[in-house]
Amino acid sequence: MTGPRAPRPVLFFDLDDTLHDASHAILGVLNRRMTEYVQHHLELGAAEASDLRQVYWHRYGATLLGLTRHHAIDPHHFLRETHAFDVAALLRAERGLTAFLRRLAARKVLLTNAPHAYAHTVVRELDLHRQLAQRYTIESMRVHGQFRPKPSLLMLRTMLARERCRRGRAVLIEDSRANLKAARAAGFRTVLISPTLPHRARAPGRPAYVDLRLRSVRDLPRALARLGRG
Repeated sequence: MTGPRAPRPVLFFDLDDTLHDASHAILGVLNRRMTEYVQHHLELGAAEASDLRQVYWHRYGATLLGLTRHHAIDPHHFLRETHAFDVAALLRAERGLTAFLRRLAARKVLLTNAPHAYAHTVVRELDLHRQLAQRYTIESMRVHGQFRPKPSLLMLRTMLARERCRRGRAVLIEDSRANLKAARAAGFRTVLISPTLPHRARAPGRPAYVDLRLRSVRDLPRALARLGRG
């Protein structure tokens, strides 16, 4: 006879600069299109629009929140217009992601501030759709009717409840330190993905809210074993 099996961890994967290299080309296009959207709809100069975007991004974690709260911009129109480009043509990712995710003995879900249509395209093009049990995009991140994207502490706690995940059994894997800091406060374990870091999971200077630092999601299998013992 053996004791009850421990519940499987739930791995929450960010999308941009975690599962694919969005900084290679996609983020540049998105930044330009968002600035142009703000410039056109708020009748601002290019520099003013760019500065306002940065203010909202730092204050709220997403340009979208500033535009909806202060300028009555339709969030769905903003997301649709800013992401209307050939995403597939600009994708760049490591090979073998599908096989790698298949080997991870955990429930795998997507948690991204990107909109559904964009995330759907990226996941399909990378052939990851069968490996992700659930996809939470920015349209899913509504609490009491209000958009609450990462790093919203309330939204992150809501995600734990949706996934029926015990404290400490959820792991957020992502490139944003701000998002990981909030996730740790919400009860997640945390993995920072940063290709520029030394190839050591526990390199010196790791922030207290980061359990592991990795260069790539491909390093996860061995790293998660250490995380489970941590």
